Amino acid sequence: MFRYLPFLLVLALWIYAFIDCLNTPEEQVRGLPKVVWVIIILLFGEVLVGPIAWLVAGKHRVAPAGGSTPSEWHRGTAAQWVAPDDNPEFLKSLKEENKKDEALLKDWEADLRRREEELRRRERGEEPKGD
Repeated sequence: MFRYLPFLLVLALWIYAFIDCLNTPEEQVRGLPKVVWVIIILLFGEVLVGPIAWLVAGKHRVAPAGGSTPSEWHRGTAAQWVAPDDNPEFLKSLKEENKKDEALLKDWEADLRRREEELRRRERGEEPKGD
């Protein structure tokens, strides 16, 4: 198994560099035309010269916006979101929804009681009351 590992790593790097070169816009390609880079990657991929040359010199790498790295983005900033069970606004909205649901349930129960009473009257032969 381990004897195939170097071959698989070379193949993975070769495929990555090839796809990266194909997906890179022409404006970001440095030094040579994009077609030449594709040929270099394909011809010299087995010895890693082509893919490594592409990754090192072929593509213009853009620095992150603002010049900061992801680790710098998080330094000195507090988390802006709060877990739902700690968020007072969310808990308040749950209470309001519960009140609405309870009112709706009471209305349904009252309607059900009224209909049951009406059915009992009909079964007894009584005339329904006019509301």
